Amino acid sequence: MSGILLIDDDVNLLAALKRQFRGRYPIETATSGEDALARLKAGESFEVVVCDMRMGGMDGVETLAKIRELAPDTVRLMLTGNADMQTAIDAINTGAIFRFLTKPCPPETMAQGLDAAREQYRLVTAERELLEKTLAGSVKVLIDMLALASPSAFSRATRIRNWARKVGAALGLPQRWQLEIAAMLGPVGLLSVPPEVLQKLQKKQPLSEIERGMIERSPEAARNVIAHIPRLAGVAKIIHLQNRGFDGSGFPADGPKGTEIPTDARILHILAALANVVSGHEPTRADFDALALRAPQFDPTLFTRVRQVLEVASDRARDGVVAKVLPTGLLLPDMVLAADVIAADGRLVLSADMQISEAHVESLRNLARLKRIPDAVSVLLEDEQKIPV
Repeated sequence: MSGILLIDDDVNLLAALKRQFRGRYPIETATSGEDALARLKAGESFEVVVCDMRMGGMDGVETLAKIRELAPDTVRLMLTGNADMQTAIDAINTGAIFRFLTKPCPPETMAQGLDAAREQYRLVTAERELLEKTLAGSVKVLIDMLALASPSAFSRATRIRNWARKVGAALGLPQRWQLEIAAMLGPVGLLSVPPEVLQKLQKKQPLSEIERGMIERSPEAARNVIAHIPRLAGVAKIIHLQNRGFDGSGFPADGPKGTEIPTDARILHILAALANVVSGHEPTRADFDALALRAPQFDPTLFTRVRQVLEVASDRARDGVVAKVLPTGLLLPDMVLAADVIAADGRLVLSADMQISEAHVESLRNLARLKRIPDAVSVLLEDEQKIPV
């Protein structure tokens, strides 16, 4: 992270300012708005940008507005000899200016402005870092709760998340992290459903009308929890509409339809339906053909794109992957089970093909310590992959 970028078409002024503040601030210079933007696009970053208002070519208002788009955390100052009201209004509205500096600007006045701007940058980035850590921690807690409460739902969500990652990258979704988190947290609403109802659902036993209603409304329960987490309002909306069909079918009955449904929710609806028909590792032509029988429920354009990204010719075993038995002490998060884990009383603990989480690893170790499962679990590893020690 460089310190301060000064932008002015007066090269003599830039040289004077750089000499004046040498040793006090790390300063870089640009002689035009275009030059400054090129440096940002090339990967350079700055805490503070000071830009002259009147320059040949791109003026200061336009330059700072574009810098705001490229580097929203960078604090922007305007240096101008034309401190009229319209200039101030334009700069504030389009460039979100932190402070104005009027030419000629005394050195100490500029230094005070630069110090205040750098402090503002530290406050903004510290708040964002705290927010990101809070977000990551909250998401992890919910995922771990899901993994322990409903291993089958966690396994299904992990599979959908992996597909979402591929689809999001192939389609160039601007905020594909939202789709991936929605895929993982989509089943969180099932935690509000009684365990006996979830067991009936997992075993595909008939559900009563009341029980079906609980399952149907679970996305709403998930939405109500997730909406309170900072920056996850968009994810909450995706989850709430994950079962809404393109044709207006599904939950919620009064929800949007067609392209009024957010793109991520339409994709998640396809992927969730796909998870219900795929029996092997990856979706095949037969799986997509089965899904196509319900075509009106899915956005036709997105269905075609998802199919192009995910469909494989056959559901063959993954090349170079072998099953190896490991003691629970050597298990790691994200490993995939090669066989069911069965408790001493015959109860299914975790099923084959499940990608285990950190919470699963700890649970398996505890069960092994209590002699409720053998201290030997079969997992899939690359043929040449070293066993962890």
